[in-house]
Amino acid sequence: MNIAVLGSGQVGQTIGSRLVHLGHAVMMGSRDEANPKAVAWAKEEKHNALFGTFANAAAFGEIIFNCTLGSASLDALYMAGAANLKGKILIDTSNPLDYSDEKHWKLIISNTDSLGEQIQRAFPETFVVKTLNTVYCTVMVDPDKLVERTDIFVSGNSAEAKAKVTMILQKWFHWKHVIDLGDITTSRGVEMYSLLWRSLRLATHSHRFNIKVVHT
Repeated sequence: MNIAVLGSGQVGQTIGSRLVHLGHAVMMGSRDEANPKAVAWAKEEKHNALFGTFANAAAFGEIIFNCTLGSASLDALYMAGAANLKGKILIDTSNPLDYSDEKHWKLIISNTDSLGEQIQRAFPETFVVKTLNTVYCTVMVDPDKLVERTDIFVSGNSAEAKAKVTMILQKWFHWKHVIDLGDITTSRGVEMYSLLWRSLRLATHSHRFNIKVVHT
């Protein structure tokens, strides 16, 4: 499958590499066509790893991963182009965070709205599914790194799109338990969790943790 990964940071490279290793053709999209990180990533992966602009990647991909910083996601997607996103599943892994104060991250969107909702409103003909934003990038693609089974979440308006993304999470990334939270408004909760995630990372001195929902 041809897959677009928008964003050349750690998340984009981790997801992109996993997809390439599974045999998919991946184009990493950036603001600049010859983004040094994307070029270096493609050179390291060699086969089925391509790079280009956001628009190039969005046109190439049958499915699109948004791995850009949340503060830049809408701009990146506008550059990708509504026509290139139309009718496609957009897997949104981003969190709307302001990192300017390293000790105290801040949400730039919360409570009555979410980045997932804003993306869906901006691109109504795209099937936005929010997921993977509650874990570190290496855990996104390999939850078996954790000592117990944990849970990942999906939020989105399209049941069909969420079913497809659930298959991707289970078969490609080996998530054994995917919880469907509901429509795209449920992105609010998982995005706000990012502040607790930050506190847990500092308290445990580790990125390797996640939520496990336990029932009585």
